Amino acid sequence: MPSTSENLLGAYLRDRRTKLDPAAFGFSGRRRTPGLRREEVAQRSNISATWYTWLEQGRGGAPSADVLNRIASGLMLTEPEREHLFLLGLGRPPEVRYRPVEGVTPRLQRLLDTLEASPALVKTATWDVLAWNPAAAVVLTDWDTVPFRERNILRRMFGDLRVRSAQQDWESVARFVVGTFRADAARAGATSEVGQLVEELCRTSSEFEALWHENDVRVHGDGVKRLRHPTLGEIELEYSAFAVDGRPDLGMLVYNPVADTVAAGIRALVAARSASRQGRA
Repeated sequence: MPSTSENLLGAYLRDRRTKLDPAAFGFSGRRRTPGLRREEVAQRSNISATWYTWLEQGRGGAPSADVLNRIASGLMLTEPEREHLFLLGLGRPPEVRYRPVEGVTPRLQRLLDTLEASPALVKTATWDVLAWNPAAAVVLTDWDTVPFRERNILRRMFGDLRVRSAQQDWESVARFVVGTFRADAARAGATSEVGQLVEELCRTSSEFEALWHENDVRVHGDGVKRLRHPTLGEIELEYSAFAVDGRPDLGMLVYNPVADTVAAGIRALVAARSASRQGRA
């Protein structure tokens, strides 16, 4: 039998099952060791007790992705723990499972709000905007004034004339947005979720339909965004895209003003917006 150092998968499985409370899963009886028995994990995972025992002992070869997913469910593993299980068992992370979300954590929102002169937002793999900071509200879009269903970058890009006119080179921006959207959705495992949105946009915008059928793929990375702002005039913003750790379906975009005068103007607009809101409170 391989030693613990050679059988990292088996060691990890043993560690996880010994940390579970049998009573929480309806198992009873006297036990010499803590946690679930092997046959109980096998039962919860809908696999044979023999096969599970072999996995802990380092026998029987590499498990399938389906078996690992069953065991992850049986052991109540979190997403990071499930990923670690796959890395040990198959040498690769699991396929991404898209999970629609409706908001961000308070900690992430506070991070956005610390960027006083840098518009920033968090979007899903289908480019729904979940969170933004005051700078984004005064420079890009005040998403508070947008109905929940319409808080989607693609719907705004192809359906809102104000957003279109704000772009200094709309055609180039639109092509980039569609290509990046395609890559984000595939990376997050959300290809089926985008189907309805794509069908809708193809019906309402021939320009989107043409760009979508080009099958172009882009990555966000970083670059420069040029806008026509009603108060600030023509401005340049350097942008960077960041992944949200543990959430492959979420991405954060941060736009940093190139000129100090633009940064000062954004701060002034944010202050005026805040004062106006306080006055209405």
